[in-house]
Amino acid sequence: MSSKTNTGNFFEDFQIGQEIIHATPRTVTEGDVSLYTALYGMRFAVQSSDALAGDLGLPGAPIDDFLVFHIVFGKTVPDISLNAVANLGYANGVFGAPVYPGDTLSTTSEVIGLKENSNGKTGVVYVRSVGRNQTGEMVLDYVRWVMVRKGNVDAPTPEAVIPALSDAVGAADLVIPAELDLSAYDTVQAGSAHLWDDYEVGEKIDHVDGMTIEEAEHMMATRLYQNTAKVHFDQFSANAGRFERRLIYGGHIISLARALSFNGLANAFRIAAINAGAHTNPTFAGDTIYAWSEVLDKFEVPGRTDIGALRLRTVACKDQSAEMFPDKGEDGRATESVVLDFDYSVLMAGRS
Repeated sequence: MSSKTNTGNFFEDFQIGQEIIHATPRTVTEGDVSLYTALYGMRFAVQSSDALAGDLGLPGAPIDDFLVFHIVFGKTVPDISLNAVANLGYANGVFGAPVYPGDTLSTTSEVIGLKENSNGKTGVVYVRSVGRNQTGEMVLDYVRWVMVRKGNVDAPTPEAVIPALSDAVGAADLVIPAELDLSAYDTVQAGSAHLWDDYEVGEKIDHVDGMTIEEAEHMMATRLYQNTAKVHFDQFSANAGRFERRLIYGGHIISLARALSFNGLANAFRIAAINAGAHTNPTFAGDTIYAWSEVLDKFEVPGRTDIGALRLRTVACKDQSAEMFPDKGEDGRATESVVLDFDYSVLMAGRS
């Protein structure tokens, strides 16, 4: 009897060079933006105000960059990570053309790495995924790697291929919208007087506030992105798993940390790159998330005097204030309270 349902790909189904066109292009609406704001409480001014964005040369308020990330990511789940054990990391992420309400996003992926684990039951799949809008412009290009179950433990072990990934996206590779002009940037409306010039390499910022994750909210957020990974929804199956609970989608923590970072980084108006990232410990409904950030680097943007870039490391922790900057233990591993270690680059107005 033939099956018409999708069971997802297992580790042995992937091949180096395999190209996947993901289903269900998504038109982003103002309703999506409103729900995203309600879920996370985003307050970044450029994404909140058509008038302010217009003063900077943009046609309107762009979609939050991480909402774009989640939608592009969500397209990949049925083909890449429906049978995932864990999403392990990110690298080489570049945000391209800004996305606005009414734009339609689609995603394609290429398998660029494979490595079976020593237990013979799982393997790591590396993919490069590219999101584009309805005119073919790149909106996001990034690499992620995910641990995927084998459907047949006796399937042959593929030759291990681990892609070479850069430590960080260089300044010359950042995409700056050509129409963007920050000469009229209004720090009063943005909510902070601190601009690019005011941050120092090595500086650490406690973002102070915390957010408690509700069961309904994290599932609603994950559905918003059309992410179908079973571990986030199916409590009956989770009862037989390691944690006996539904796992929070890691991207939900990324957006919570970004929202919390407004207090201290309010003028970081655009995410330009994802350099690296790891979900270091699981999160569950009822956990309260705090965050802190460290300035890893600051650099000028080629050809621009009105804008600079900061390379940031944002760490999210659960059920522990970020006041003491919880991080790694003596063994170099994240402590139990740390759930996200995220390295990314942002754009910020300078005192030109």
